[in-house]
Amino acid sequence: MRVCLALLTVFVVAYSRKVFTGDQVLRVNAKSEAQIQLLKTLENGEVFELDFWTHPSSSELPIDIHVPYASLYAVQKFLQDNEIPFHVMIQDLQELLDKEQDDLQRNALKGGDMKSFDYAAYHRLDAIYSWMDSMVAGHPNLISKVQIGSSYENRPMYVLKFSTGGNNRPAIWIDAGIHSREWISTASALWMANKMATDFGVDPSVTSLLGQMDVYLMIVTNPDGYAYTHTNDRMWRKTRSVNSGSTCRGVDPNRNWDAGFGGPGASKNPCSESYHGPSAHSAIEVKNIVDLIKNRGNFKAFISIHAYSQLLMYPYGYTCNDIPHKAELDSVGQRAVQALSSLYGTSYRVGSICKIIYQASGGSIDWSYNNGVKYSFAFELRDTGRYGFLLPANQIIPTATETWLGLKHIMEYVRDHPY
Repeated sequence: MRVCLALLTVFVVAYSRKVFTGDQVLRVNAKSEAQIQLLKTLENGEVFELDFWTHPSSSELPIDIHVPYASLYAVQKFLQDNEIPFHVMIQDLQELLDKEQDDLQRNALKGGDMKSFDYAAYHRLDAIYSWMDSMVAGHPNLISKVQIGSSYENRPMYVLKFSTGGNNRPAIWIDAGIHSREWISTASALWMANKMATDFGVDPSVTSLLGQMDVYLMIVTNPDGYAYTHTNDRMWRKTRSVNSGSTCRGVDPNRNWDAGFGGPGASKNPCSESYHGPSAHSAIEVKNIVDLIKNRGNFKAFISIHAYSQLLMYPYGYTCNDIPHKAELDSVGQRAVQALSSLYGTSYRVGSICKIIYQASGGSIDWSYNNGVKYSFAFELRDTGRYGFLLPANQIIPTATETWLGLKHIMEYVRDHPY
């Protein structure tokens, strides 16, 4: 019966899913500021329905653009006419998606035995929420599941709280999946949650950390968007809220925070992937986190896990001015990526958001830093563009294990440097 229901679910989902047959991802290498400005006009236009996976900001950084099949000729001609170098990074987006869906379907048909939960696979939201219950049941003296509110579409928003007791202890916040198509972020957080749970009482450092501090881990920060990437549109990034006066849905939940809100790097256009929303904290998913952080207090670190580009960033994004703690955060970040790269040699760059990628207003770690959480960092996980948001499942555990080393370094530093 379970297999029949799973097959029926697969059929219904496949029938309604958006397809990307013939769509390509182009890697563009602008050679001048003039070419960057031309690419910005391309990004801000709506004729070609382009999805910029990385944004034009500097001729030193490549720009990855998902181009629909219907726009390929016109976009390539635009680039050629303006002598902007490019090459095809992904030849047919749907081919990658088909492979990913085949893996998902095989995983869904395995059933719901959480003891055999596959950390080397991507999972749907209901499976993740069931896994959370099994984690709490398996580690009742360490982990609790805290509902911090509900999403726009009324899905519960859960945080796993790792705590060994005590009132108002210093805490670390970690979130993943704020942009729903960044599946590797959520998958890595699942593995790292299990790693923390199984290392407690075994690894002296993790035992010491959780003996002194609470860790709040939000594995699916944008549950509506994440569910939608599985059922309708794998490339969906935003929330699923209805925008007044527009047929386009959703707010970019990492442009909605009260930190330079509405400034450069965020869009007023509800149809844009980086739409900032009508006002700061208007996205209920963001407001729920803000309320928890403010009401609980005593958070010492705020760490947000994204993909992709292999970066470890600190504030600011909304301005290129240096933060007062730049030297310390840069040093912590450099040591964290040294630890991360020690496993597989994966190369990460460290710096402020504005200087290392592009100016982006209304971001979460800018808000946390401005609200007294000094150790505010954002990871951009694997890769550097070969697969982009469609990182194959066989890279989940390598990505999670190396990221854990970097994350653990930051948490140990925070433990040892109270402020």
